[in-house]
Amino acid sequence: MQDNRVSAVLTAADREVILQAIQTIRDKLPFLIDLTPEDRRALLKMGDKSRAFVSGSLALASQNAEFLPRSFDVSEMRRDVELYEQLAAILIPLSQLQELMDDTLMELGSEAYAAALVVYQYAKSSGQGSGLDGLLDTLGQRFARKLSKPTQP
Repeated sequence: MQDNRVSAVLTAADREVILQAIQTIRDKLPFLIDLTPEDRRALLKMGDKSRAFVSGSLALASQNAEFLPRSFDVSEMRRDVELYEQLAAILIPLSQLQELMDDTLMELGSEAYAAALVVYQYAKSSGQGSGLDGLLDTLGQRFARKLSKPTQP
């Protein structure tokens, strides 16, 4: 059996504190939106190279607003840029936490599945006739192959 790399307990109290902290984060960011896949495709994307362009454009607009149409709101552009930078700084540790959570869940799933396979194999080899047949049949459905129906001409 593989090494047990994760051996921990998360108490119900700690789980509730964590969930409340996540809710607090959501409450502090009430302006977050949920885009549809179509919305995502339609939006202009600002990557690292575009950040300098946006910053320079904001400086240009701030210092030379006279050439812009009156309907252009430089202060709104500034708020968008500032909020973008603030959220980007928050996203980095959240992304790191997400990756740690994903990796830990993957490891835990692997450990649990490997242990379940050992239990199943031992039960199959030594548990026949011990009142385990029904349970073994249920567990064995995980490995049942579906027969494909032959295609008719």
